[in-house]
Amino acid sequence: MSDIEIGRSKRARRAYSFDDIAVVPSRRTRDPRDVSVSWTIDAFTFEIPVLAAPMDSVVSPATAIRIGRLGGLGVLDLEGLWTRYEDAEAPLAEIRTLPPERATARMQELYAEPIKPELIKRRLAEIRAAGVPVAGALSPQRTQEHYRTVVDAGVDLFVIRGTTVSAEHVSRTSEPLNLKKFIYELDVPVIVGGAATYTAALHLMRTGAAGVLVGFGGGAASTTRAALGIHAPMATAVADVAGARRDYLDESGGRYVHVIADGGLGTSGDIVKAISVGADAVMLGSALARATDAPGGGWHWGAEAHHPELPRGLRVEVGTIGALEQILFGPANAADGRLNLIGALRRSMATTGYSDLKEFQRVEVVVAPYRPR
Repeated sequence: MSDIEIGRSKRARRAYSFDDIAVVPSRRTRDPRDVSVSWTIDAFTFEIPVLAAPMDSVVSPATAIRIGRLGGLGVLDLEGLWTRYEDAEAPLAEIRTLPPERATARMQELYAEPIKPELIKRRLAEIRAAGVPVAGALSPQRTQEHYRTVVDAGVDLFVIRGTTVSAEHVSRTSEPLNLKKFIYELDVPVIVGGAATYTAALHLMRTGAAGVLVGFGGGAASTTRAALGIHAPMATAVADVAGARRDYLDESGGRYVHVIADGGLGTSGDIVKAISVGADAVMLGSALARATDAPGGGWHWGAEAHHPELPRGLRVEVGTIGALEQILFGPANAADGRLNLIGALRRSMATTGYSDLKEFQRVEVVVAPYRPR
């Protein structure tokens, strides 16, 4: 791929977002009912390739259970309100009603409440008691402190999620998390990210991670590009990380690491295109925060929104459009790609003639920039 000259001293590679690409139909079509959208990671098979993002506006213990029963995986934020407050509904209700000029400062105050290990255990036990797979997330900064509590509580999948996660974090003031040693010593599969480049993803795969999250500041509630000047167009990022997965498969003698797109996934078309360029599954935030039964109540925010020193996100109003089941499985009563996400994925796969997700990763894609109405 040829570089573009920014100026005499700097060149840059052209990168593409999901809006820049499109899937192309082939000579064969299928009945959508014959299409499989299930995926498997480690010993767990899920009926749909959807992980609910570990954000307080998206996942509570109740919604984690609901998503699990619908065939996906709800990932609980173990640094969120549910592990800081006995009654998390009270601060959630307050956040929903904060005036915009007060929202960031007040959220910083609310999230300053210490994390309580007993609440981590209790919330995860509540999900496990419902008989669905249990997943919890910590940031790299908190993993050393709380991972033993999480593992002892009995998670099926452990998620280490940050704006960016590297296998080579350097610090003069604190001992960094040794991902390779950490993952090797754990008895549960680990999903780690975000990563946005081939090299970063390849290093994460070499730590023994079962899955890599792809993304950096691309979510609806993120202001990372404005605050830090950092952004990773998702179509290119997913395709690059899928390339790392292919090369690591050869390097490791057959070990397959799952690629999970995490960011820039506002509509069903975005999900289709994420899988078309190499994702095995998607992690959804704002798309599920619009559910009437999501804890945000029509508002959406991530951990970046209440960072104590440099917030890089906002509390945004996304509104509500239907229950979680309707968002995932329909029926849709609007044509904007926000309802019946799985039905749309099935139909796109059927229209292009592919029967499962692995096959669909080979679909033809073209560069065709599009600006939604």
